[in-house]
Amino acid sequence: MSSSTAATPAIAPITRFQRSISAAVALIFTAPLVAEFLLGNLPIKMLGALVALAPAYGGAALLIREVARRTGRGWPSILMLGAAYTLIGEGFVTQSLFNPDYLKMHMHLLDHAWIPALHIGAWWTLFMFNLHTFWSMSVSIALVEALVPARAEQPWLGRIGDSVVALLFLAGCAACTAITLKGDRFVASPMQFVCAGLGCLALIVVAFLLPRRQPRIAAGATPSPWITGGVALLLGLGVLFTLPAWNWGAVAAILGIDLAFLLFVRVLSKRIAWTALHTFSLGAGGALAYGLHAFIGRSVFGAGFAARVGNAIFLAAALAVIAAGARRTARSLATTAAQPIVQ
Repeated sequence: MSSSTAATPAIAPITRFQRSISAAVALIFTAPLVAEFLLGNLPIKMLGALVALAPAYGGAALLIREVARRTGRGWPSILMLGAAYTLIGEGFVTQSLFNPDYLKMHMHLLDHAWIPALHIGAWWTLFMFNLHTFWSMSVSIALVEALVPARAEQPWLGRIGDSVVALLFLAGCAACTAITLKGDRFVASPMQFVCAGLGCLALIVVAFLLPRRQPRIAAGATPSPWITGGVALLLGLGVLFTLPAWNWGAVAAILGIDLAFLLFVRVLSKRIAWTALHTFSLGAGGALAYGLHAFIGRSVFGAGFAARVGNAIFLAAALAVIAAGARRTARSLATTAAQPIVQ
C-alpha cells in the first residue's frame, strides 16, 4: 500500500447535490427525542416542547457533528464537544449543576458526593456528563448517520447552513433558559459561570487538539456488532441504574463503567475488522438502554399508564430507527466490499 493510500483522505468541497438536508433535520429532532423522551424524562403529551428543545439539543448535535466531520475528525472529538455542550446546557441554560433545588422539585440532586469548595454534587455532575456526552449527542449522531451511511463521515450542510444552525442553537438555548427561569429564579454565582465557561472552552480546545481520523491498521479479532451493541447496552444500563445514594461509590462506579467502555472501544476500533456497523451498534445499544430505563425511571413531568404508553411508543420508534440504520449500513458495507479496488 502506498503512503498516499494510507493517509487520511482530504474531504472534497461539498456540492449542493451532496447536501443531506433531510439527515440534518432528522438529527435536529432525534437529539431531543433521545435526550428527554426516550429516556422518559418527558411524557409524550409534552411533544410540543420540541419547539424549544429541538433547536437547543438538535442544534448542538448537528453543529458538533458538522464541525467534527468538516475538519476530518472522528468520535473522540465528538465526545469532547459533547462534554463541552454539557457545561453549556447544565451550567448556563438550566444551571442544574449549581442549583440545590432544581425547578423546586426537591430531588436533592447535589446532595450526593457534595463538593463544598465547588458547590456542586460530583454524582450529578458526572451523571450529566454521561447523559449529554454519550446519549444526547453521540447516540443521536450515530443513529442518524447510520441512516445515510454513504455520507456518514461527510458534512451535511454548507457554510451558510451551519451558520443558520448556530443561530438556531443560540435561539433554542435562550428559549430554554427563559423557560427554566420562569419556573425557578435561581441564578448561579459569577464564579460558577466562569468555571463552567473555562471548562467548556478547555474541552473545545482539546477536541481540536485531538488527531484527525486515522486508518485502522491493528490486527486482531473483532466481535460481531451484536456483541459490541450488547456491551454498550449493559454498560449503559449500569450507568443509568447506579444509585446516587451510594454517593462517592456511585461516582466511582460510573467512572469505572466509563473507563471500561472507552478502553473497549479504543482497542477494538483500531482493528481492521471494525466497521461502521460496529460503531452504529454502540449507538443502538445506548438508545435501547434509554428506552428500557424509561419504564422504571421517574418521569419529571408525568407518570402513570399514559406515560408508560408513551415510553412504549418511543421505544418502538427507536427500534424502527435501529432496524433501518442496521439495514442501510450493512447494505452500504456490502456495496463497498463488492466494488473493485483501483490500484
